Amino acid sequence: MDTALDRHEHGVTREADILIIGGGLSGAMLAAQLLRLPGRREVLIVEPRSELGRGEAYSAVELGHTLNGNAARMSVDPDNADDLTQWLTAFIEAGGWPESDQQQVPISELFPPRGMFGLYAQQRLAEARELGVQNGSTAEHVRGEAVDLRVVDDAVMLTLDDGQVLRGRFAVLATGMFPAARTPQTESSGLNAAALDPWDVAAMRRLDPQSTVLIIGSGLTMVDAVVSLEQAGHRGPIEVFSRHGLLPHVRRQPPAWVDFLAEDHSLRSPRQLMRALRQQCRQALAQGIDWQAPLDTVRAHIGRLWSQASDVQRRQFVRHVRPWWESHHHRSPPLSAELVARLHEEGRLRIRAASFNGLASSAEGTLAIHIRRRGEAGLTVVQGAALINSSGIEYDWRRVARPLPQQLLARGLIQPGPLALGIAACPDGAVLDAHGEPAERLFAMGPPLRGMWWESTAVTDVASQAKALAARLVELQTHHPD
Repeated sequence: MDTALDRHEHGVTREADILIIGGGLSGAMLAAQLLRLPGRREVLIVEPRSELGRGEAYSAVELGHTLNGNAARMSVDPDNADDLTQWLTAFIEAGGWPESDQQQVPISELFPPRGMFGLYAQQRLAEARELGVQNGSTAEHVRGEAVDLRVVDDAVMLTLDDGQVLRGRFAVLATGMFPAARTPQTESSGLNAAALDPWDVAAMRRLDPQSTVLIIGSGLTMVDAVVSLEQAGHRGPIEVFSRHGLLPHVRRQPPAWVDFLAEDHSLRSPRQLMRALRQQCRQALAQGIDWQAPLDTVRAHIGRLWSQASDVQRRQFVRHVRPWWESHHHRSPPLSAELVARLHEEGRLRIRAASFNGLASSAEGTLAIHIRRRGEAGLTVVQGAALINSSGIEYDWRRVARPLPQQLLARGLIQPGPLALGIAACPDGAVLDAHGEPAERLFAMGPPLRGMWWESTAVTDVASQAKALAARLVELQTHHPD
């Protein structure tokens, strides 16, 4: 057991039962779950932003940047699938979103702006804080960036960028996602330094409205970038380059379909799953039912299927299936999809199956990149007035040039997850160190566990993880008091 002298030597400035590293949606949901549980506990949430609950994804201010799932799919309450719908109903009735009537659908089918969803998450955290007071529990925001972490005796010591040292009985890595467009890379191609932020409408307004804009990546971040350009008044050509040239499908609201995976647990490999899924989609189409209906039933089983697959099977999925899975499963909100489709039909937006191969020299006032078109060996130079990096999320923590991931790896406190997706951990979230040993006091949740569950970024997945991890931490706190 460490003593007061030990704590003084380590420069401890604050102490708590649980340190949550990251105050975006993941951290806020975990804090809310901890506050709702009986018992007294102190929680410190370390987050550099001025607000909790928003993170990268829900700090957007433009109404056009919406969720890619409708309200019925985006509840932060794992025990109430209608929680967001209920909150949104009251919010709209109070005059909070007058533009919502433009979608002309039931509230459960609305795709709210991301900034509005961030407000919803904040209000649910505020309510949990009020409930926590009744139990004698608190959750406080410590504004700063975590830059180092050590495990000392029976505690976790967390160092912040301002020199503060926080001591906690347990710590949770709730760092959320590292968007490639905003995340420094250990091996940089110079792309981010030259590229515009996909969500920076103000910067896009400074472009010549008729100029050519180049976009790397064709997923949901690209869709957001196109929305940003439209709102900025850009009317020139948009050239999109991605390895497979696939666009996200539009998200529709299909009728219910039988959960065929719940009835057949013999389907285990990615190849078996894809064969069965294609068969189910063909059956749906033959009955005049949207193919998205059977696809949506797979969602609940992804964690089980991924975790039980072998490394070889996982690699096969990532190499051969992932691009099509992403474009079919991670679908675009209707209004954004309509904009992309219209610009494509007008010829203003063109999709090219090609990979980015670095910046090229260009004349002053222009920007050039090297691309390799699919099926071609040589490089081609493409020029434009601006470049946007829409290549999605960086899941490989070895490539994330931020202090905390680099320090955790250097200290051997974590190891890369399967296929270098996030970090390795036990099913209960306890991280695995460099030797494969589970930590007693360091846990992770949400996007860092991508390699374990594959789909570990969606709101409903993170909400379920938050509830389970909160219960686990309270159990540990109860049975192993310091």
